[in-house]
Amino acid sequence: MAPDGAIRPVPAEIAPAGADTRRFPGTLLPGLVDAHVHSALVDLGTVRAGGIAEVWDLGGVPSEVAGLAERGRQAGAGLPRIRFAGPFLIAPGGYPSDRSWAAAGSWREISTAADAGAAVADLATGGASLVKVTAHTGGPQLARPVLEALVTAAHAAGLPAVVHAEGAGTVEAAYTAGADILAHTPWTERIDDTLLRACAQRMRWISTLDIHGWGDPDPARQVAVDNLRRFIGYGGVVRYGTDLGNGPLPAGINIREIRLLESAGLTPDAVLTAMTEKDSTTMSWISGGLDLTPERFADTLATARVLDTGADPRS
Repeated sequence: MAPDGAIRPVPAEIAPAGADTRRFPGTLLPGLVDAHVHSALVDLGTVRAGGIAEVWDLGGVPSEVAGLAERGRQAGAGLPRIRFAGPFLIAPGGYPSDRSWAAAGSWREISTAADAGAAVADLATGGASLVKVTAHTGGPQLARPVLEALVTAAHAAGLPAVVHAEGAGTVEAAYTAGADILAHTPWTERIDDTLLRACAQRMRWISTLDIHGWGDPDPARQVAVDNLRRFIGYGGVVRYGTDLGNGPLPAGINIREIRLLESAGLTPDAVLTAMTEKDSTTMSWISGGLDLTPERFADTLATARVLDTGADPRS
């Protein structure tokens, strides 16, 4: 562990000698991260047991998610580390307040720029490290000045703005407002190359490709993979995320998501970058070693497990 608390595995041949050095067979990695999870809809203990060391919770009841995040910081809790956005920030009556899976308190209605500033201030005070905003057609949507006010307030608080963009024109609205991250790879329309190139210069996209079909052929998945392939081709940065809690997704490392990322043009090394953080304070361990050949990569990565502090490699 480095002095700043980050964990940085090193090859055995350059590891320092001493009683504090532990040696592990196989492959050590920074903790694997799922950047789109809804903690209220999954068993986080099972998620961690399935190899995910850290999650981003992108929409939930703020007090409940904050409590889980506090537990996740405690040694031996058996939970992943959690970064969270708190509630969805929505137009009055907008998505997802009309969905049965969205618990009361998991969204907050925003009508004005003043509402936007107050909401973001509350999130920052409550420990959120992200701001989640919805731009969703088919129902009430935030007016563009209000969407822009939310992004501006997030940036003033030092928090990235994550936008759920679903439906025609929503990606453009998110980009114009200055959003930092899209919660999903767009799937409802093929994004124009001019807009795609602009997004790639400034945004990160969270993948969530497997929500379309859950392993079965699906036209929306084809659109999403095409958009992501072109986004990556223009230099865009992608984060691995699954929208865990949305349908029959595996509670842990999702082999299908990894393979879809590869089909969109990511090399195994790029997938690892999409699944890890530079400042990680967690670690993942693949006892049999990681195979970087494309044919074996997803299968061996899926055997990764979160390494507990104090773990004995001989046990």
